[in-house]
Amino acid sequence: MKSIFAGQALLPNGLTKNVRLHVNETGIITSIETGVEPRAGEISGKDKLICPAPANLHSHAFQRAMAGMTEVRQKGKGSFWTWRELMYRFLGKLGPEQVEAIAALVYMEMLEAGYASVGEFHYLHHQPDGTPYANLAEMSNRIFAAASQTGIGLTHLPVLYSYGGAGEQALSGGQLRFGNDLDRHLQLIEAADKSLTNSLPSDCQVGIAPHSLRATNPEQLRLIAETFAGKPVHIHISEQMKEVEAVQEWLGARPIEWLLDNVDVRDNWCFVHATHMTQAETIAMAKAGAVAGLCPITEANLGDGIFNGPTFIEAGGVYGIGSDSNLRISLAEELRILEYSQRLRDQSRNVMLLGEGSVGTALFQAAAKGGAQALGRNTGVLAKGYLADIVAIDSSRVEFTGLKPNQYLDYWIFAGDDRVVTDVWSAGRHMVQNGQHIHRQEITAKYREQLAVLLEAA
Repeated sequence: MKSIFAGQALLPNGLTKNVRLHVNETGIITSIETGVEPRAGEISGKDKLICPAPANLHSHAFQRAMAGMTEVRQKGKGSFWTWRELMYRFLGKLGPEQVEAIAALVYMEMLEAGYASVGEFHYLHHQPDGTPYANLAEMSNRIFAAASQTGIGLTHLPVLYSYGGAGEQALSGGQLRFGNDLDRHLQLIEAADKSLTNSLPSDCQVGIAPHSLRATNPEQLRLIAETFAGKPVHIHISEQMKEVEAVQEWLGARPIEWLLDNVDVRDNWCFVHATHMTQAETIAMAKAGAVAGLCPITEANLGDGIFNGPTFIEAGGVYGIGSDSNLRISLAEELRILEYSQRLRDQSRNVMLLGEGSVGTALFQAAAKGGAQALGRNTGVLAKGYLADIVAIDSSRVEFTGLKPNQYLDYWIFAGDDRVVTDVWSAGRHMVQNGQHIHRQEITAKYREQLAVLLEAA
């Protein structure tokens, strides 16, 4: 049993002074005391604010190594689709050792930014020519190794990618590394689930991710909804207008419209991006209970579009955030860009909040709640019986001078950066201390070594 003391804590009933959390060996908060003083020998911080550490609900870990390599304009107009072609070429050189090293760096950076867990939308399954590895779950095992080294909570989401485009087009080029029919994909999930159970803590699990409507088909999606009822199901949806138009031409309906009308979508589903929705789709998605998986930094970088935030939250919708391509990993900046994109579109301020109060706190609590739901993870609040996914920020820093505790999260999200994060626990595992991951040196050294190998092969 361990105890954590903080001068301020964001509890379900609001900010509370002088709080002690008791956490057991399995990472569960067993009790909470308030109005107490720090004790000798416990983890303590009179000048710290502790909050529920959100989940990063959508990651493609391997893309982190591409950061900074795709910001050059080619002849013609750049788009998501031209970026995708560059990504496919990059894939041609990635081996298992590089994937493991990149993922470890990514998960370390997520923890240092304040995330305690991640949903890995994992579609890099096979060798460059599409031939499966001898162990079908080889690449999943590399993700597990990275999660084990970093201590991050993992919901692993092996991606079903059967077709190259809407209407069951054949896979080609870089897509060959992703491809499985449903039967082989279910074998992959079985192998990955067994491996995860043997290698990672009990707070980690396996779900499934049909990549998108364009990479699957109606029969697969209906079977997935039935087979994985209650387990996390994530899907890319309505990210680009070209995708919306292709699905509409094929199935006679827009992607979200078709999915809600034809598949048993419940609150275990996460619709990733959802940047192109009608008002009716927005309300229907909220009513269905699916989490909107928003990745504002990547969506801005790729020119995807802007989420229909006000209508969604007015309809009771739940959302969380992810870092998708991982070109920049910053919890605060994801929330900042989410709010600022709404302000730019609506020419208004303080948009992502119903009623009155702190926008930063509302964004943060919504992301914690939505991320927990999307990952099927017993977290999202600091309360008895929940996982000890905790982030601490240092209010003694000069930037916080003159601010009241109820303004700390507003400062972090809208004026600060993730340097204010001092500590992060994932299911009670104290992985970030004094602002750095406890294995940072080993992780960064391995990343440098494997990137050198990758660039030599390029």
